[in-house]
Amino acid sequence: MTLTLDDLKHVAETENQRLSSYQYRINICVAAGCLSCGSGELKTALKEEVKQRGLEDRILVRGVGCMGPCSKGPLVAVQPGNIFYQGCSGADVDALLDSLDTEPVERLRCPADHPFFAKQHKLVLENCGVIDPERIEEYIAAKGYEPLYTALRTMTPEEVIEEVSRAGLRGRGGGGYPTGLKWSTVANASDRTKYVVCNADEGDPGAFMDRSVLESDPHRVLEGMAIGAYAVGANYGYIYVRAEYPLAVKRLKKAIIQAKRIGLLGENIFNSGFSFDVQVRLGAGAFVCGEETALIASIEGHPGKPRPRPPYPAASGLRGCPTLINNVETFANIAPIIRNGGDWFSRIGSAESKGTKVFALAGRVRQTGLIEVDMGTTLREIVYDIGGGIVQEGTFKAVQTGGPSGGCIPEQFLDMGVDYGSLAKVGSIMGSGGMIIMDQQSCMVDVARFFMEFCMSESCGKCVPCRVGTAQIHELLVKIIRGRGEMSDLAMIEELCGLVKEASLCGLGQTAANPVISTLRYFKDEYLAHIQEKRCVADSCAKVIITEAL
Repeated sequence: MTLTLDDLKHVAETENQRLSSYQYRINICVAAGCLSCGSGELKTALKEEVKQRGLEDRILVRGVGCMGPCSKGPLVAVQPGNIFYQGCSGADVDALLDSLDTEPVERLRCPADHPFFAKQHKLVLENCGVIDPERIEEYIAAKGYEPLYTALRTMTPEEVIEEVSRAGLRGRGGGGYPTGLKWSTVANASDRTKYVVCNADEGDPGAFMDRSVLESDPHRVLEGMAIGAYAVGANYGYIYVRAEYPLAVKRLKKAIIQAKRIGLLGENIFNSGFSFDVQVRLGAGAFVCGEETALIASIEGHPGKPRPRPPYPAASGLRGCPTLINNVETFANIAPIIRNGGDWFSRIGSAESKGTKVFALAGRVRQTGLIEVDMGTTLREIVYDIGGGIVQEGTFKAVQTGGPSGGCIPEQFLDMGVDYGSLAKVGSIMGSGGMIIMDQQSCMVDVARFFMEFCMSESCGKCVPCRVGTAQIHELLVKIIRGRGEMSDLAMIEELCGLVKEASLCGLGQTAANPVISTLRYFKDEYLAHIQEKRCVADSCAKVIITEAL
């Protein structure tokens, strides 16, 4: 089937008419966080009660993607009116339905003008919590796949790459490499067979950005991949997603089937002569497979271990062919760039970091969940405005960004704008977008130990500096936490951190020491207290120290 622009507009018009025919639309979050709180059962109960009351022609009950404040689920939004409810359950069904023609249920209400919502700028997440992720018609009604048509029928591949380059988009997977430059490298490769790979491996503790996007708006990622494939001259794509994300995998596969059925994937898309096919590949959960060459090895059926670079995947990747690899959020930015133009995108964000960034806000903060803010937004705005401040009137101690590869940023940098350059200056990285807030109850030595244990366990073992170095650093950190540390151990840790950083084969080892280095830099007093006074400043290691000292 060859779809035309008129066909696309007809689908959108029909779907919009269907949605507008209902007097009320009750949207229930059916992303993984809310489902774990019972939103699936709530949705079923609401549908049954609507049917029981004979209101099926007036009220549409449907599932939508992530609404953001994940700690407050199950979340419900009523349209029109933009009324948000939190902490809903089956016991609230009658109250929710009775309120439609009267007043909102105040005990459940979450104000739509709350800073958590008001201070965000949603580009990647613009459809999340708005459309049903399992209906391609709703994505099309939200102007989905129109950018793909624009690219295929009105732009050359070179013009697409130029638009992405003008936007200033940098890879959202952690490294921040210019997306347009990567695309042009693959496009200029002479091989006839090329691949596009979406890295959805997301293994950072506390990170759930990519999972939420895939669960909430899978077609957005597929569209970005298709545009990228057209730009670089590829006809085959893979989405590498960890098997621990069963809901994301399910919705991705369903989205691929839907897109193929109506001709948005497959042969001769929009009668342009361009063909593109996508397959899902499951990872077994190895953190190292987030590294490009390890990911490629895993797709090929080999153990997920990295190889030396160069050659880079852009020149020799999957099956030895030029391969474009970007992560979920990077591809999710492509459609709005093509729709609105690179200049539009480049006006958002900071001078060197354009656009927005999705973060998974977690830890000791009142409002945890999925957020999206302009690059350059300060940590203070994120923690105290969007996040609502520290729980139980606690004291902010640090924010850890970038997962196991990132660093711990102390209070003195709360007014720093978050972008690639600023984070690097204070010893951290953007990473894929994990952001863990810590208060006075967090022992920074134990935080360093936790992340080092993670890296030690996730090391593929291929190179000695990572395999042995992370284990030795972890052993020394445990020794210090147990009250047996000596001052010479600090010097040894610093030396080992430098060795692991400089001599490891891949990014996992090269950045594994960052949490240790940053905590030594900003919280050395906590290390000294463990060693010299045999006490934990946060009192979280007190029992361990006393027991070991005896």
